[in-house]
Amino acid sequence: MLTAFEKGIAKTPEELSLPSMGLQNSKTRQEIAEMLRVAWPEATMYSLSNGNFLALSHEDESPTTHPRSMVVVDNVFCIFIGTLENVCDLRRHYGLSRQATEAMVVVEAYKVLRDRAPYPPDQVIRDLEGKFAFILFDAKGGNLFTARWIVMAIGTLIISTERALQISNMPSKPGTTMDRDGSVNLQWGMAGDGSLVWSDNPKIITEACGKSCAPFPPGCIFMNGSGLLSFDHPLHKVRAVAREDDDGNISAIVFQVDLLTRLPSIPRTGSAANWADVTVVNEE
Repeated sequence: MLTAFEKGIAKTPEELSLPSMGLQNSKTRQEIAEMLRVAWPEATMYSLSNGNFLALSHEDESPTTHPRSMVVVDNVFCIFIGTLENVCDLRRHYGLSRQATEAMVVVEAYKVLRDRAPYPPDQVIRDLEGKFAFILFDAKGGNLFTARWIVMAIGTLIISTERALQISNMPSKPGTTMDRDGSVNLQWGMAGDGSLVWSDNPKIITEACGKSCAPFPPGCIFMNGSGLLSFDHPLHKVRAVAREDDDGNISAIVFQVDLLTRLPSIPRTGSAANWADVTVVNEE
């Protein structure tokens, strides 16, 4: 899986550009798209306006643990990697057929909540259980939504976010799209033109972004309207932590939930308050 979106759609975290020699070895969206065509000639690719794109390849796919699917419904694009343990219940809940893939379920959940505004789009993942990652782009509304999750039940992570982050930041097995715990290895990075790139393939994203890439933290979501948030710890910021090499140069960036910094409670102005439009206030 590989996607790239311009700065006008998704503001790339500036911390991704910190590793030394990062952007000097990265590519533009157009160069990344061409690299993709060479590396994955069989990939399904959707080219959007201004060189933005989503692409999916089934190369090195694990059909039992990490199947990949992509769907487009009413200009809503979704790439889904992994499995939903409660997919049968979700199909029935949304009135979908037994053949509906996980990507179709996510799109339907998103559309239902979007059309029932003022519910924010992050409500999509409240009922999802499994090990998965997905990227959803609503071309009509311009909404970009990314999530990476580890097994959850009744809205709570079975393993702690702290442990999930420790596992996530361990090196992945070379050439695989899985972390050491078997979860989906989603990474994101900054392209040479400032575009935001996502991939589940460490080799591909390194070729695209150089050192300007990092693991996408589990238990977190990214929305182009509010940035990176922890769904498990919504009142705590997700911060970038720099790692230095022996010469004192920044060699890598890791995003972690800062449990020592608590944000004030999110204010509401009635039962129909739209939490999606709330601006984060200053830290205490």
